[in-house]
Amino acid sequence: MTYEAMSADIHLLLHQLNLSRCVLIGHSMGGKTAMVMALQWPELVERLVCVDISPSETTAISGFQNFIAAMKAVDIPRGIPRSTARRLAEDQLRPAIQEPTIRQFLLTNLVYAEDRFVWRVNLDAVSQHLGELMGFPHFQVDYPGLTLFLGGSKSGYISSDDYPEIDRLFPEAEIQYVPDAGHWVHADQPQEFIAAICNFLRFPPL
Repeated sequence: MTYEAMSADIHLLLHQLNLSRCVLIGHSMGGKTAMVMALQWPELVERLVCVDISPSETTAISGFQNFIAAMKAVDIPRGIPRSTARRLAEDQLRPAIQEPTIRQFLLTNLVYAEDRFVWRVNLDAVSQHLGELMGFPHFQVDYPGLTLFLGGSKSGYISSDDYPEIDRLFPEAEIQYVPDAGHWVHADQPQEFIAAICNFLRFPPL
């Protein structure tokens, strides 16, 4: 589970959909995957939007390790309805993950399979590759296309310390921050998020 492997998945999907170029928008891990895709195959990416993430190490500010550990510790008995399973899972996540919005986001990954509720995310694979996922591959090339780094004003995932590396790899990048938004920019301020994306893509706002 590496960014190179995940960007190769996008490359294959574009081929299967017969798309010669696309606009890539990715949040957090998806943003890093989109960056790697653009750096590897710039001719396929018309424009790039990276939401609250930069091409840098994120271990110090990410709660990802805690999320994975909390999800792996959830234990749900067989034979109970979905509503009960979801409530039990949230109750077990609550001590480690206090923010309700993050718990609700994680619970979207709770699915019914083989007579029980399980996480559809491959938690073992994520755990084994956590170091790589918190980092970013090294590139000597840059992506020449227009790029938007769209951060949350209350988040630390895009800081001034990241600007030199952003400028090196994405020389046509602009950096914006959505007011009163944390890491989940699109959930915290959806209208402002959409407006920023539309303005970057030169579409009229919805």
